[in-house]
Amino acid sequence: MAEELHIATGTREERYKELIPQIKGLISGESNLIANLANVTAALKETFGFFWVGFYLVEHDDLVLGPFQGPIACTRIALGKGVCGTSWEKEESIIVDDVDAFPGHIACSSASKSEIVVPIKKYGEVIGVLDVDSDQLSDFSAIDQKYLEEIMTCVSDCF
Repeated sequence: MAEELHIATGTREERYKELIPQIKGLISGESNLIANLANVTAALKETFGFFWVGFYLVEHDDLVLGPFQGPIACTRIALGKGVCGTSWEKEESIIVDDVDAFPGHIACSSASKSEIVVPIKKYGEVIGVLDVDSDQLSDFSAIDQKYLEEIMTCVSDCF
């Protein structure tokens, strides 16, 4: 288990490449799901300075707020509602350059301007999503999607 996080400088892609082995180190050998999810959110927020980073976990017909870093968040999101519920329903990552332009966006914070949501899958079924918000427009790209999907593949082993 890692005791501290080394925050790389450089491009976003370079920072992801340095972060991923550290996340694997944080979650390897730890069996507690909440501890692992909490450390992943902290690592992402510390490395990139995102406005909000957190998990929503599938519970019956809702996504329920899990560990997060940032301001107070929405507690429950229904299937197909907002960016998180849409990602869950479509079983795919979604990048939103301007959340105000996303039909049905759930505004947990007016400071959020752009968002990426990545589903967590186990045995082909979505069991949760990672939600990352930025206070900047168009802050996420295919680079974020690629590496966050890789991180969520690692996280799925925690379930």
